[in-house]
Amino acid sequence: MARKTEYSQRVELLLYMVNWHENEMTDLDHIQVNDEFGAHNYLPLPVVLAKGRGVWVWDINGKKYLDFLSAYSAVNAGHCNPDIVRAVVKQARKLDVVSRAFLHDEQAQFTAELAEFCKKEMVLLMNTGAEAVETAIKSARLWGYRVKGVPKDQAEIIVMDGNFHGRTTTIVGFSAEPLYKDGFGPFTPGFVRVPYDDIEAVKKAITGNTVGILFEPIQGEAGIKVPHDGYVKAIRELCDRYNILMIADEIQVGLGRTGDKFACDHENVVPDLYILGKALGGGQIPVSAVVGNKDILGLFTPGMHGSTFGAYPPACAAGRAYLHVYKRDMLALRSSDLGEYFMEQLKTLHSPYVKEVRGRGLLIGVELDRPARPFCEQLKELGLLCKETHGNIIRFAPPLTITKEQINWAFKRIRKVLEG
Repeated sequence: MARKTEYSQRVELLLYMVNWHENEMTDLDHIQVNDEFGAHNYLPLPVVLAKGRGVWVWDINGKKYLDFLSAYSAVNAGHCNPDIVRAVVKQARKLDVVSRAFLHDEQAQFTAELAEFCKKEMVLLMNTGAEAVETAIKSARLWGYRVKGVPKDQAEIIVMDGNFHGRTTTIVGFSAEPLYKDGFGPFTPGFVRVPYDDIEAVKKAITGNTVGILFEPIQGEAGIKVPHDGYVKAIRELCDRYNILMIADEIQVGLGRTGDKFACDHENVVPDLYILGKALGGGQIPVSAVVGNKDILGLFTPGMHGSTFGAYPPACAAGRAYLHVYKRDMLALRSSDLGEYFMEQLKTLHSPYVKEVRGRGLLIGVELDRPARPFCEQLKELGLLCKETHGNIIRFAPPLTITKEQINWAFKRIRKVLEG
């Protein structure tokens, strides 16, 4: 009987959903429907957003919020950036997906422009960050067998504790976070995990079968962990010395977020492979890429790797538009200057809860001595949207188009919540 009642309630909700008037739906209605029909793999803040413009978003009741998360850095150029929207709409009216069975004009131009932007020779386009990481792993292994001469199926890639490179079974298999792994094994072999920001540990892990070192120049999901000066350069030196590919996951920290084009640029280091995503699509359409030289990416031959929606025409248009906006609006310089200004403000907080403020550019973490979720919920009530990471850290990462006045507006609310 209980099961029948539960089923009846579900049918009732479904009928309501099918017959609703959108403008009659409350935020609680939306949350209830999502809880019923959507898998519970996220725990979002209790807000239902309806539109966005620049650094602002509005919920379905018309309440306005300052977005201080930027979809984990995907919205670097601001919500509904008019240049990116125009490019996507124009392309969407011209051509749908053609898969990789045929070449299209936007693909050719985007790959050329992205290669030039990265100062590399080749681009392999995918859709999501996780797909790009998987592609980089395949690239490194292929290079290891074809060029370095590693015995078949013996390739090893060194990865870091605290890493977050995506959610596929291969990637979560070399995560240190039990929540990402439990229930999803068995996992792919061939990865050696070492402590982050410990170059001696990296050195000890290198063997003759090591084909790559995969790392984030700044760890975002782990709590905005910035390594000591010289760490990235030391990885480059080890890769050069032992003939290993340096693979930089710049999905969250690249494309202007940390105050430079790439986070590796802070140490004047160029990796062998860049992994890009998130902001590359301008917040409009998912697009990701692995960017490197022909001696690595040129090893792929037809049929070895692919994606139906890789190089999707509107996604290529979005990517080209983002690169244009990035250069024209000097987003990296804005991130550097405003990030320094915001960090200085945050360090003036006299809060019994704050343990540390750290970050680079407009990627900043505030570590607390207690769970961060309640503080994020309080900030939401005051019109500021941000999210906790690793339990006790608040991540602040607004669009790079933000102004000093808007940072001041946000800081007043942050001070009110954190100083109590």
